Amino acid sequence: MSSFLFRLYDKSVLGNPRFFLGVIVLLMVIFGLQAQNFKLDASSDSLVLENDEDLRYYRDISKIYGGDDFLIITYTPSEGLMSENSLSGLRGLRNDLKQLERVKSVVTILDVPLLNSPRIKISDLGSDPRTLETPGVDKNMALKEFTESPIYRKLLASVDGKTTAILVTFKRDDKYFSLLDKRTELRQKKQDSGHLTPQEVMTLQQVSLEFKLYLAETQVRQNREIQQVRAILDKYRNPTKIFLGGVSMITSDMIDFIKSDLSAFGLGVLCMMIVVMWLFFRRKRWVALPILCCAVAIWVVIGTLGWLDWRVTVISSNFVSILIIITISLTIHLTVCYGELYADNPEMGQADLTRRTIKLIFLPCFYTSITTIVAFTSLVVSGIRPVIDFGWIMTIGISLGFVLAFIIFPSFLSLMKPQGAVSSHDATKRLTNGIALFALSHKSKILGFTAVLVVLGMIGISQLRVDNRFIDYFKTDTEIYQGMSVIDTELGGTTPLDIIVEADSDFFDYLEEMKSQKEEKKLFDDPFADAADTEEENYWFHPNKLLEVEKIHDYLESLPEIGKVLSIATTLKMVRSLSDDKVPDDYDLSLYRKLFPEEPRKTFLNPYLSEDANQIRINMRIEETDPNLSRGELIQKINLFLTEEMKISPDRIHFTGMTVLYNNMLQSLYKSQILTLGMVFLAILMMFIILFRRFFLALLAMVPNLFSALAILGLMGLLDIPLDMMTITIAAITIGIAVDDTIHYIYRFQREFKSNPNYHQNVLRCHSSIGRAIYYTSITVTVGFSILTLSNFIPTIYFGLLTGLAMILALLGNLILLPLLVVMFKPLGPERA
Repeated sequence: MSSFLFRLYDKSVLGNPRFFLGVIVLLMVIFGLQAQNFKLDASSDSLVLENDEDLRYYRDISKIYGGDDFLIITYTPSEGLMSENSLSGLRGLRNDLKQLERVKSVVTILDVPLLNSPRIKISDLGSDPRTLETPGVDKNMALKEFTESPIYRKLLASVDGKTTAILVTFKRDDKYFSLLDKRTELRQKKQDSGHLTPQEVMTLQQVSLEFKLYLAETQVRQNREIQQVRAILDKYRNPTKIFLGGVSMITSDMIDFIKSDLSAFGLGVLCMMIVVMWLFFRRKRWVALPILCCAVAIWVVIGTLGWLDWRVTVISSNFVSILIIITISLTIHLTVCYGELYADNPEMGQADLTRRTIKLIFLPCFYTSITTIVAFTSLVVSGIRPVIDFGWIMTIGISLGFVLAFIIFPSFLSLMKPQGAVSSHDATKRLTNGIALFALSHKSKILGFTAVLVVLGMIGISQLRVDNRFIDYFKTDTEIYQGMSVIDTELGGTTPLDIIVEADSDFFDYLEEMKSQKEEKKLFDDPFADAADTEEENYWFHPNKLLEVEKIHDYLESLPEIGKVLSIATTLKMVRSLSDDKVPDDYDLSLYRKLFPEEPRKTFLNPYLSEDANQIRINMRIEETDPNLSRGELIQKINLFLTEEMKISPDRIHFTGMTVLYNNMLQSLYKSQILTLGMVFLAILMMFIILFRRFFLALLAMVPNLFSALAILGLMGLLDIPLDMMTITIAAITIGIAVDDTIHYIYRFQREFKSNPNYHQNVLRCHSSIGRAIYYTSITVTVGFSILTLSNFIPTIYFGLLTGLAMILALLGNLILLPLLVVMFKPLGPERA
């Protein structure tokens, strides 16, 4: 710290500790009032790319065919599905669900028309349909239809006929989509043209704020609706087995798990850390001060986020844990530095001890904070709003943590009597000295083992996959896992995926030509022109084209990852089943299209065929339980079939739905992380050069950081732990942790080398001093975060394990590999007597 800045800090903070502690208390009160506005964002927008073209297409298609705002409820009665008690319970459940305010429709086996129980004529579709509610209906015949029908099988009934599904569709939220469309339109214009008029800027700000506030309302409403549905289901559960599924339920439950983990395990982590620090320091103040600094930093950051109305997503919810790591590290280094000074100068007054502690430790702590911020800035360029927010939240959090630690710790210390913090005879010193002796005496073994780990790490990284199944987020004994499993295996899958196929471009050229001819006929007053034009040309609603769709449909159903498939081919299968498997000709199809009753049209035509019949939609659900599921590979495989086998040009094919958007997000996140890691390491190298003032020393200091990142990512690849929206950030976390230890060790080594230019002796001295602080920090965080393994949310378990592993790798890299390299290459120059 420069003399001017230190004198300013000394006169202000160290000279007025009570005043600054009062300011901290005032800040805690102010930000505590804002902490109640702290919110988690569970919207689907938090799981997709902000400027994704597929997102815009998805929203446009949703206006035509509807979106993914539905729930699936599985109903497995203890008696047979067709028993009166079972149907009575199903009837009551359906009626209760219909009472919910935003429910548009509830479809059950009680409501759909029976076409083969016994078989009806197509012309009878418009008459009063026969259903299970119709008196005298043959229930056994109906059950057979539900389990064999191309429409109902695995949509409303399981193949074995023991489980049925209830499909709950919600009304389209017009206000939400209106605000969203306005915001998207203005953002797109700004992106395309580079500027907006002053009026448009004001409109964008107003619409963005209004949308943000309304989004919060919709999330609260969605969560309330899920709770209301669950309350209704609870009335009918015994002895019936009932499970709930759907995208909105998954996102809602993910947020509930994270909230639960933040509250339950956040306290558990702090308790574990208190126990470990007590074992290390054996003094109340050296446990209380670090915990107090952590608590205040977290409280202020949460208040700041609440004040700014900055929503925390599934991705950025880890900020609390990482902030604990960084703040604990800062305060433990302050504690150990103070303890060493006191042990060497027991006669020194408290004010001088505090002043000298700050002067010695400020600069390395400042650089560790800056370099950790640099590591997290790699997230800012991801293009994914929640990840960008995570990067900025960590930047704000680390900055506040640093400032608060260097106010709270010395201010409290100044008001206390001197007290030892470390002992020259404790087991930790013997342990770190033992590590130093091991590093110095086993050079070849350490380098060989490191080379093996590097090779394994590179092999592991080559095996990394960027995907995950939603079901893998939950333990097998949780209700959400069991429900998704039943829906997947019995009722056609969980996650929706749509394929939109347009008409051939040649067909549109043909239409233009026909239009021109019609105009010419009108000019010459052709008396037969109107009669010839009564039938509008279309592309897909012809026998040969419908058979093409059926071939695609059957291929999709043959894929093990795909559950239920619905398309216009489903309607074709239904028509053929009612006409002795005869494929209708153009004349019949023309009649069906004209005369199809409105209600059956809503079920059998409108969801899968555009109004002009020039676009088809194939809807399918992915089985999340398939162990080989890879969304990206699945989409590529289907696309290859459509282009190679069906000879459909790629520009006519569009994949859409949450599956596509989520996969795009993962792929973009992976690319941005891999591409920016090089930039991050380059930026850290520049920081090392500025701090250490030696290029070669800075290069050596990069080795343990590269080693840690390579090892952690390689291990994930070898253990087949996928990179998803939670685990992708572990690279940035690992680098940030390793960098902290490296800076502290090298900075201390340089200081020792000035007074004693002997590499071996300085390794021993550094291990017995700063090495202890690194050890305390690593063990404290590792043990504290081990409690996360008790969570029911798998990403939380991975985060706890990988964070602890990152701490251990950083510890080993900086206490074994780094000193060995320093001794081997002597970057500070030759030893001197």
